[in-house]
Amino acid sequence: MRSATKYNPRILTPYSPDDLAAEIELVGAHEAGIHRMLPKSQHYVMKLHAVTSAVAHVLKESFLASGGDAAISRKMMTDRTEETTDAILIGSRKHFSNAARAISHEEIGGPELASEIEGAIAVYESGPLVPPPDVPMDPDVRWMLDSLLERTLIMGILNITPDSFSDGGKFLKPQIAVRQAMQMIEDGADIIDIGGESTRPGSEPVSAKEEMRRIIPVIKELSDNIDRPISVDTYKAETALAAIEAGAAIINDISGMSFDPDMRHVAAEKKCPIILTHIKGEPRNMQQNPTYTDVMGDIHAYLRERIADAVEAGVDQHMIIVDPGIGFGKTVEHNLTILRRLRELQGIGRPVLVGVSRKATIGHLLDGAPPEERIEGTAAAVTLSIAGGAHIVRVHDVKEMARVAKVTDAIVRHG
Repeated sequence: MRSATKYNPRILTPYSPDDLAAEIELVGAHEAGIHRMLPKSQHYVMKLHAVTSAVAHVLKESFLASGGDAAISRKMMTDRTEETTDAILIGSRKHFSNAARAISHEEIGGPELASEIEGAIAVYESGPLVPPPDVPMDPDVRWMLDSLLERTLIMGILNITPDSFSDGGKFLKPQIAVRQAMQMIEDGADIIDIGGESTRPGSEPVSAKEEMRRIIPVIKELSDNIDRPISVDTYKAETALAAIEAGAAIINDISGMSFDPDMRHVAAEKKCPIILTHIKGEPRNMQQNPTYTDVMGDIHAYLRERIADAVEAGVDQHMIIVDPGIGFGKTVEHNLTILRRLRELQGIGRPVLVGVSRKATIGHLLDGAPPEERIEGTAAAVTLSIAGGAHIVRVHDVKEMARVAKVTDAIVRHG
C-alpha cells in the first residue's frame, strides 16, 4: 500500500513510560540507551505559591539556562515591588534537579523549597502511599489497599436516609438496606459505604443519635455476613466510633475531619482508613456562590493541611485516602476543572477517591435530567476519573460502573 508521506511522521502520545519504552525498543535502540532516554521524556509543569523574589529570579535563570522555562510575576521582573510571587516551572526531570541545586543555598532561603520540589516529583512518580506488608491491619482493609494498586475499586452507596438526592427513603428499613448491600456486592462492589445523614446541597444535619439509629443495625448485620469492607459516611466522631465497633472498617468524612476535631482521635485509636474530602462551607450552605481563585491549588492546600493535622493526631499516614469533593462547595465549572485535572492530585501521594455518581453537574450537562436518568453521564465521568488516576469510584449504579471500570482499567492501567 502506497503511503501518502515518505516518512510517515506522527507525534507519539505514550500513556506511560512503559508505552514509550516499547516504542523505543521497536526502533532497535540499545537497552542502556532506553534507560537513559526515559527520564528525558518526563516533562513536568509545576506551580509554586508565594516564592520569594530572590528564589524566583534564581529559578527563572536556572530553567532558562538549561532549556526549560519559568513564569513569575511581571511586576517582580520589572520594578521588583512584590516580595513574593507564584511561579510556574516547565521542564524535564533534569531541569528540575538543576534548579533545586541552584536554589539550595542558605543565603537565599532556598533549601526548604529545593527539598519540596524534589519531593513533589518523587511523590508524583512513585504513586500512592500504601501500608507496607508488615503493618498489621484488618484483612479486609489489607485486601482493599493492596487491590487499589491493581485496579479501580467500586464503592457502592447505601443511603439509609429519607432525603438523599438520588435514593432518599428507598432503604430506610434495615432488611431492605441489607438486601441492597448484598445485591451491590453481587454486582461488583468492593466497598459498601453506609450513610445515615444526607449531605446533599441544602440538607439539614441530624443528630448522632438518629444517625446511629439508622445505620448501626445494618452495619452489624452486614459485617457478620459479607467479606467486603464497610465504610461509614459520617463527619461525627461519635457515629464513626459506634460504626467501627459495630463492624465498619473505614471512615468516610466529607469534612476532612474539620467539622468534629474528635474524629482524628477515633481514626488514630481504631487504626482504620480515613477518607478526607475537600469541602467549602457546610452542606446547608456550600452551594451558595462558591468561589475560588485557584480551585486546584485550594484543594491541594486543604487536603495537605488535613493530612498533616491527621498525622499529627496519630493517624497512620498509610491509612489516608483523599477525595476532591465533587459538588461540595463547587460550581459546575469547578467540578469539570477537577475532573479534567484530576491527575494533579497524584502529587499528594495518597489514593484518590472520586464521587461523581448522578450528581447535579451531570444533570446540568444533560439538560436537567433527573438523578435516575444520569447513568450515561455518570459512566463518562467515571471513565475520565479512572483515566485521571482515581483509585476508588463511589457510585449508585454498581453493576454498570463495575463494567465501566473493568474496561477503562484494561486501557489505562496496561503495563
